[in-house]
Amino acid sequence: MILLYILIGIYALGMLFIFIYSLAQGHLLLRFLRAKKSLNLVPHATPEVWPKVTVQLPVYNELYVVERLLSSVAKMNYPSHLLEIQVLDDSTDQTAELIQKKIAEFPEVNFQYIHRIVRSGFKAGALKEGLVKASGEFIAIFDADFVPDPDFLLKTLPYFSSEKVGMVQTRWTHLNKNYSLLTRLQAFALDAHFLIEQIGRNSQHAFINFNGTGGIWRKSCIIDAGDWQDDTLTEDLDLSYRAQRKGWEFIYRPEIKSPAELPPIMSAVKSQQFRWTKGGAECASKHAMAVLSEDFPISTKIHAMAHLFNSSIFIAVLLVSLSSIGVWWAGIEGMISANLFRVAGLFMIGFVIIAGVYLVSYFYEKRNVWRSLLQALYMLPLFLSVSMGLALHNAQAVWEGLSGKKSPFIRTPKFNLEGGVGLKTNSYIKFKIPATTWMEGVLMLVFSGMVGLHIYWGTFEMLPFHLMLAVGYGLVFFSSFKAYSLGK
Repeated sequence: MILLYILIGIYALGMLFIFIYSLAQGHLLLRFLRAKKSLNLVPHATPEVWPKVTVQLPVYNELYVVERLLSSVAKMNYPSHLLEIQVLDDSTDQTAELIQKKIAEFPEVNFQYIHRIVRSGFKAGALKEGLVKASGEFIAIFDADFVPDPDFLLKTLPYFSSEKVGMVQTRWTHLNKNYSLLTRLQAFALDAHFLIEQIGRNSQHAFINFNGTGGIWRKSCIIDAGDWQDDTLTEDLDLSYRAQRKGWEFIYRPEIKSPAELPPIMSAVKSQQFRWTKGGAECASKHAMAVLSEDFPISTKIHAMAHLFNSSIFIAVLLVSLSSIGVWWAGIEGMISANLFRVAGLFMIGFVIIAGVYLVSYFYEKRNVWRSLLQALYMLPLFLSVSMGLALHNAQAVWEGLSGKKSPFIRTPKFNLEGGVGLKTNSYIKFKIPATTWMEGVLMLVFSGMVGLHIYWGTFEMLPFHLMLAVGYGLVFFSSFKAYSLGK
C-alpha cells in the first residue's frame, strides 16, 4: 500500500504541475488575443541619424550554409560606412577557407574575419571576443543557418527610439518547413513560442528572451548586463534575464521575419533540444530566486517562473506516464476509488489548454481555414505524441541542468537541403546511439502493451494517453535510428 500511495502522489503532483503550467500558457494565449489587434501599429519614426551597426555571425564548421549566410548578409540595405560585419569563426575544418573566399567576392562590404583557435566559452566566448572589437553602437546576431531579411536593420532600429530599449527580437520563420513531417512538427512547436509566448509575455512587460539569433542589441545593454557568460548552455536566455533584471526593456516584433533552417533528422533535433532544455534549467537555477526576491509585479514573477521552469514539464510528463501504469493497475484491482479517476480527469483540462495554444498559433496567418483544420486534426495529436516521446531524453537534460552537471556546448549540424546538399553526404552527422534511445524503444513496447491491456480489460480512461505515449516513443525511437544510421 505504501508503494501505491507513492505512485498516486507522484501521479497527482505531476498532473498538478502540468495543470499549473497550462494555466500560465492559457493566460499568455489570452494576452496574445488581446495584443494581436495592435501588432500592426506603425513603428517609431525613422532615425534622423542612422547609427553604426555591427553584425555578428558566430560560425563553427558550417561547410554547407556559411556561403549562403555571407551572401545574404552582404545584401543588407544599410549605409556601407555604418555597417561592420564580424565573422566569428571557430572552425576547425575547410569552413575557414570557404569564408575567406566568399568574403573576397564582396570587397565593398566591411567584413571583419575573426578566427579563434581555442574555442573557450564556445558561442558565448566568440560573441564576447567579437564585442570587444565591435565598433557598432548596435549588435545584430545571426546563426549560420539564417538568411536575414535585407531590410532587417531598417526595420528593427526604429524601435530603439527609447534609450531604455536594450534588445529587439524578430520572429523565426522556416526555410525547410515542408521538407518532412519532422520539420513540420518542429515548426508547429516553434510557431507557438514565437507567437503566443513571446507576444503574450511582451504585451504585459514580462520577461522575454533573446532567441540567440535574429535579434539586435544595444551594445551598452550587453555590457551593462555583464556581457556574454558561458556558465549555461543558453547564453541568450541568461543575458536576457540579466539585462531585464537591470531594467532594460525588450521589444518583440513578429512581423519582422528571420528565415532559418530546421533540423531535418531526429538526432539533430535531440541535440538541439538537449541544449535548450538543459540550458533553460541552468538559467532557472541561476535566476529564479533573484527574480522572486527583486521588485517585480507578481504577474511578472509568475510568468518568469513558468518561463524559466517550462522545460521541467518533461520531467512531469515522464513521471506521470510511468506512475500512471501503477495507478491504472490499482484501479483495476479496486484499490482506489473510481472518483479518483474523475478528479484526475479535471487535470486533463491542462492538456486541452496547451492544445489550444498550439492550435491558435497554427491557424495564425492561415488563409484556407478548412484545409488548415484538416491538417491540424493529425498535426496536433502527432505533435503531442512526439513531445511525450521526447520526455525521457529532455528530462535527463533538465535534471542535469537543475543539478548543476556541466557538459560542453554541442552545436546543431546544419544541412542546406534547399541548396542540394544531401543528408548522406553531410560529414557532420556523426552521432553515437545513447542509452536513452534504447530506453525509448523499451517504453514504446511498454505503452504498446498498455494499449493492449486497456482494450482487453475494457478500461478506456487512460487509453488515449498511453496510445499517444506508445506512438510518440515509437516515432522518436525509429526516427533516431534512421538518423544515426546516416552517420555511419
